[in-house]
Amino acid sequence: MKIALDPYMIRHLTLADLCRATAELGYDQIELSPRSDFLDWWVMPRATQERMAAFKAAMKTHSVGLASLQPMYRWASPFEDERQWAMRCWKKAIEVAVEMDCGLMISEFGRGASPERSVGERPGANTKEMCEAAWFRSMDELLPILEREGITLSVEPHPEDWIEQMQPACDIVKNIGSTALRLSYIAPHTFYYGDDMAAMLREAAPLLAHVRVADTFNHKKSSQLRYIVNPPGSSQTRVHQHLDMGQGEIDWELFFATLGAVGFDGVMSSCVFAWEERAEDSSRFMRAEMQRYIDRHFKPRA
Repeated sequence: MKIALDPYMIRHLTLADLCRATAELGYDQIELSPRSDFLDWWVMPRATQERMAAFKAAMKTHSVGLASLQPMYRWASPFEDERQWAMRCWKKAIEVAVEMDCGLMISEFGRGASPERSVGERPGANTKEMCEAAWFRSMDELLPILEREGITLSVEPHPEDWIEQMQPACDIVKNIGSTALRLSYIAPHTFYYGDDMAAMLREAAPLLAHVRVADTFNHKKSSQLRYIVNPPGSSQTRVHQHLDMGQGEIDWELFFATLGAVGFDGVMSSCVFAWEERAEDSSRFMRAEMQRYIDRHFKPRA
């Protein structure tokens, strides 16, 4: 298993300094989330040949690896011009992954069109159905490339995506049946995924390539006031947070015990966003806390 740092909270650092900081914080793997000088949100990759070479050199200097890359493009847009642009960006991002010797790419099922466009303006349009159809067209294009290049794509249902729950996401990935397509489980999204975390992890286990670790509150509990959103009852709002372990309501004993029992051996990343003012302390705490649970619940490898 690879233990990685999502360096979003220290994204202001250069790529070279990011490698140094990752090692100093106790990690030997980077999970590179979107950043403006490499793979940015919605746009063509900014990773130049010179930048990639320097990044690889810095990783070697500081003895860290690149566990995963996260492209974010509108591959589920029901507007074909947006989807085609996403395909161009995705194909370039795959070239970047090949150049960086990174065998795992992670992304979300997708929220569909850009905020400026709405299929709701079309009478009778069903946004989720149209987004699902667009996403499957994108898979038809991308999976043969990923299979040829030997790269795994791990996808996650995300709050506000056309698919938000883990069980139907498992069905979709199983039915596609590609060796290149796997699943991610994002712990702070647990309470959007479903009601039984252990059952969801067990069902996803044969396909599970990647998990993200951060805490959150259970928005389903009590009077629905774990978060206060105005106006009250805003049904389309998806509120959650990525907190240090122990600051929310995830059952970490159950989480790690289930992963240990199913023999998870993919990428596990610390993915805290809430504490930029204490990014170093948070990252060190998360590394130690993840290791504590791993030592308790995972059998040593022979």
